[in-house]
Amino acid sequence: MIEKIRISTKSRNELVDITGEIKKIIEKRKVKSGVIHIFCPHTTAAITINENYDPSVQDDISTTLAKLIPYRGSYSHTEGNADAHIKAAIVGSSRTLFIEDGKPCFGTWQGIFFCEFDGPRTREVWVKIIENA
Repeated sequence: MIEKIRISTKSRNELVDITGEIKKIIEKRKVKSGVIHIFCPHTTAAITINENYDPSVQDDISTTLAKLIPYRGSYSHTEGNADAHIKAAIVGSSRTLFIEDGKPCFGTWQGIFFCEFDGPRTREVWVKIIENA
């Protein structure tokens, strides 16, 4: 079964911490051990795992991507969101994590982020858990 998380973003570029929502899905399904796959079905958004302790890290990621891939560039794609497509392609549309003892396995400061590159919008993240027998 695919679980869906709805996200409403507030700005064009934004990283939204969805770690809590992912943990709730694992708890609701009562999964003790397995893998969880987190997928973004949008071509101008992405999923990443990074530090969620200091919010300045998320700002640094957004700012650096904006410098490397500017909103107004000389792109062939004419819909005005070519930069968002490129950023999403670089960051990636999915992540897979292990689940052990009913919790996602992270490093000390890690969390899961939905990366908005063409907001504000209402988006979805799809989550699939494969439980160990």
